[in-house]
Amino acid sequence: MAKKTDPGAGGSPPKRKRPEPEGGDGRGGNGGGDIDTNLHEEARRRYLNYALSVITSRALPDVRDGLKPVQRRILYTMFNDEHLYPDGRYRKSATVVGAVLGKYHPHGDSSVYDAMVRMAQDFSLRAPLVDGHGNFGSLDGDPPAAYRYTEAKLTPLAMQLLEELRRKTVEYRANYDGSTTEPVVLPARFPNLLVNGATGIAVGMATNIPPHNLAEIIEALVALIDDPTLETKDLVKFIKGPDFPTGGQILNNRKELRDIYEQGTGAVRVRGEYKLEEGKRGQVSIIITSIPYALTRASIVEAIAEIITARKMPQLLDVRDESTTDVRVVMEIKKEADPTLIMAYLYKHTPLQQNFNVNMTCLIPTPGNVEIGTPSRLDLKSMLKHFLDFRLLVVTRRFQHELDELRRRIHILEGLATIFDALDEVIKIIRKSEGKADAAQKLIKRFELDDEQTEAILELKLYKLARLEILMIQEELDAKRKEATRIQGILGSEKRLWTVIKHELGEVSTEFADKRRTKVGGVGEEPEFTEEHFIIAEDANVVLTRDGWVKRVRELKDPSTTRTREGDEVTDVLAGSTRESVVFFTNFGTAYSVRINDIPPSTGYGDPVQKLFKFKDGEKVVAAMSLDPRARRPENLLAVSRAGYGLRFALAPHAELSTRAGRKFARPADADEIVGVYPADDKDIVCVATEKGHVLLCKAEDVNVLANPGRGVTVIKVDDDDKVIGFGVARGKHDKPFAIESAGGKQFEIGPSEQRLAARGSKGHRLQKTTFKLVAPAVRVTTFTSPEVN
Repeated sequence: MAKKTDPGAGGSPPKRKRPEPEGGDGRGGNGGGDIDTNLHEEARRRYLNYALSVITSRALPDVRDGLKPVQRRILYTMFNDEHLYPDGRYRKSATVVGAVLGKYHPHGDSSVYDAMVRMAQDFSLRAPLVDGHGNFGSLDGDPPAAYRYTEAKLTPLAMQLLEELRRKTVEYRANYDGSTTEPVVLPARFPNLLVNGATGIAVGMATNIPPHNLAEIIEALVALIDDPTLETKDLVKFIKGPDFPTGGQILNNRKELRDIYEQGTGAVRVRGEYKLEEGKRGQVSIIITSIPYALTRASIVEAIAEIITARKMPQLLDVRDESTTDVRVVMEIKKEADPTLIMAYLYKHTPLQQNFNVNMTCLIPTPGNVEIGTPSRLDLKSMLKHFLDFRLLVVTRRFQHELDELRRRIHILEGLATIFDALDEVIKIIRKSEGKADAAQKLIKRFELDDEQTEAILELKLYKLARLEILMIQEELDAKRKEATRIQGILGSEKRLWTVIKHELGEVSTEFADKRRTKVGGVGEEPEFTEEHFIIAEDANVVLTRDGWVKRVRELKDPSTTRTREGDEVTDVLAGSTRESVVFFTNFGTAYSVRINDIPPSTGYGDPVQKLFKFKDGEKVVAAMSLDPRARRPENLLAVSRAGYGLRFALAPHAELSTRAGRKFARPADADEIVGVYPADDKDIVCVATEKGHVLLCKAEDVNVLANPGRGVTVIKVDDDDKVIGFGVARGKHDKPFAIESAGGKQFEIGPSEQRLAARGSKGHRLQKTTFKLVAPAVRVTTFTSPEVN
């Protein structure tokens, strides 16, 4: 046991007292002495406490009223404390935020105001609960004004969540400092969780419930009341799918939607809608009329503008946002362009089509504990069933409260009726009494009344003793007795309770339901499209420099005339159609394939090739090849490394477009790298030279073709202080694929006519006892047999 010390005396602070086990002294974790505890146990306990708090008190909505605690506190404050009813005046948002923070939500003001703003946005909630006055943000992504500038009050629909609070229909709990109370849940008259949806990230779990159409949800609730045996597959006949406030179109078929509702999870594919509009001189424009949920118009316009700027779709000329309260994004296209193909491209390459990932996780009531809910992922039927069970409890408690109030009033009226036949005697007793208390005692004794009835008699105004007023009191008594009998009958019959619930649901639907905004299905066959549909087929040249700069030019008669950076020079000119691709091979054994049209055109230096791909540190291009079918496309390629290893590999896997990460064709050792890549058939001759002047020529067929990337076999044996400086492939006896230069300045051409063949894997023969360097080769230019684009 560690000795307790005074924190202020310079010693170690006292250890934290762990909670006592059941049967201890009852002081919990805040009293007593010190005990030793393991760090991992303490961290685990504290993290679990934090996780529980986030799950139950911040991130997840309650299945009954569909609200998170901060939303519930905002609405309750506006209703109970500030009285901001729909028929009243607006009040500064700062007042609401301050009241919520001061009484119910001891967190940051931004968390409260952000939640309040969202409940006021008609593009965030399918049925807004706050009536905002001022700038509450827009679908363009504009932020709301500060809360000192905006005003708010409740919407009529929000009152459907709150009105029954006056009738003791739900439980209350103490607020954070015990100074007042707040409702555990609001007595919602409609399933707000499904109507408005919810989004939240907790610890280890999240929720993402889409909004729905109020009329469809209520129709499903009524059907479930009439037939409790209905399953989710039956309920989706009434609920066609999510109904987003921003409209759009759902692409999922009925089976997919049914599976999502049955499992409580899945992806809803949503896309924006468009129409065609004919302008002057027959010019057709594409008008986007709706966008997917939770997106801004600005993000859509920006994505389309980037496509136009990058010239990825020449048929699309311009885009502009002409939206007001409705979405209207105008796209100008070329006269001969196909709008369907353009939209197919935009759906694939912009946020105009995306998935809404459904996760129907929420808090459900915990038996025996009204304050803490249990997180659970529900299917559609379970979610509706939980709401109906809650609604039955609320309506029962409401009727019981009304019955108690009626009985209290009947009791008073019965006391008044008792003395109406003896008014003269009552007046005489009161006049002879010594005061109110004495009069009360005498009336109780004479007429067998209780304190409550006696108090009502003594407080009765004299005009109430008129005959007409007495008759009215007697009529009220009869009416109250009949009403009490009616309510007793309802409380005694669950069937009649459900009839009341159905009637009230119908009233909510009649008053607040509107038409569906999001279409479900209806997408017919769409045109099959590829990138080539939007690329103008024309011949071009890809220019690559020694330092790795690349650009696309239309024509290039003389490579030496093109612009390059100071000290740089052109190494490759690759001709090809803009619809074809080129492949770049790097010293790290990776091949990167890209469409020629995607290489930025330039009349200047171009761009670094690593801008197009994800290069590692020190990675550089050592070879490039056009994949245009009019150029020679060999079956196999040969790569040789600095350490003298070589391998052949098939070109076919690298003819397809690659990702930015590329595809591996070789795996050189850590201290090794690829020198170059050349086409190599079986009958070709491989020529290799090293820095120490060793030269080896061998048959290409002696180098194995690898099915998978690897190091390869030894082509030339290289000493530790030596390395390969160049290699090439000779296709004829007189070919001289490259040359090297000695330290003395003498050049040697390497080829079958100059050197003899040797066995693969040997050191070859040495030209001179000196060092050599590679003579810069001429620019490699790809040419066509036919000038026309295929």
